[in-house]
Amino acid sequence: MTLALFEKVVRPRLFRIGGGDPEAAHEWMLHRLSKMSKPTAALLKRLYFHADPVTLFGVDFPNRVGLAAGMDKNGVALSAWPAFGFGFVEVGTVTAHAQPGNERPRLFRLPQTQAVINRMGFNNEGAAALAQRLMGFQRQVPLGISLGKSKVTPLEEAVADYRASYELLAPHADYVAVNVSSPNTPGLRELQDRSHLDAILTALKGDVPVLVKIAPDLTDQAIAEVLEVCAGSAVAGVIATNTTIAHDGPQGGLSGAPLKHRAREVVAFIHRESGLPVIGVGGIMSADDAARMFDAGASLIQLYTGFVYHGPALVKGCARGSA
Repeated sequence: MTLALFEKVVRPRLFRIGGGDPEAAHEWMLHRLSKMSKPTAALLKRLYFHADPVTLFGVDFPNRVGLAAGMDKNGVALSAWPAFGFGFVEVGTVTAHAQPGNERPRLFRLPQTQAVINRMGFNNEGAAALAQRLMGFQRQVPLGISLGKSKVTPLEEAVADYRASYELLAPHADYVAVNVSSPNTPGLRELQDRSHLDAILTALKGDVPVLVKIAPDLTDQAIAEVLEVCAGSAVAGVIATNTTIAHDGPQGGLSGAPLKHRAREVVAFIHRESGLPVIGVGGIMSADDAARMFDAGASLIQLYTGFVYHGPALVKGCARGSA
């Protein structure tokens, strides 16, 4: 399927599912992908997968383009994502306690600007349920697991909350991402502060690489402080960036094309100021955007909103552009 075919035929049909409700369409898609047959997956993979292997923090990635957290929170469609060309997949964000998330509507498309706003609130089945689903799963590509704080857990108990999820899920992960930057859990972004973040990262010491996902709304000074904490905690890398609250739309975090310049700036700053590998995410809507993100210093990239608007041809184009 070409990019033009997806945009003219497939995307309009997907966007009409559930009467145009983005979350209903998302749930429908995940259900269908969870049922994808092995022959279909193999066929799609021949069409879309482009090899460009790289090894980072001890993990072998078959290409540099990954699926960002949020698309498959509970890991229900893990066998399908490599078929669309992804060289790694990040599931979650998952929390120690299962939680329903915020009230609907909580997901909004902004087609005119190729953006999405979400205020999902870490809706997920919980760390134990994900660990059970991953038991015995034979992954085709590296798997990252994004961890967040449960909404019911006070900030002063965040360390134990993250640690509980880590102990359950680290055995199933190629890397773990510490999400302290979602704008949709009250107080969560405070955990990017030096003292909170240092305590969390100290508690997550183990054999699995740990990465930190940061917000695009941090000042350079605040990012520099995060990097200092990461350097002192043997963090394997940084994921830059999460969604932004700097917008005029409905309440929630904005992703997609409007974020591309700020995300690229943050990646370049991290690359310049530290020796840490960076996974660049935010506003990658074309192969050219991917190339610019790599030029800024990203070692890997992730897609979410770009995949929503442009489909699997974008994944292949980005992977080819990174070669």
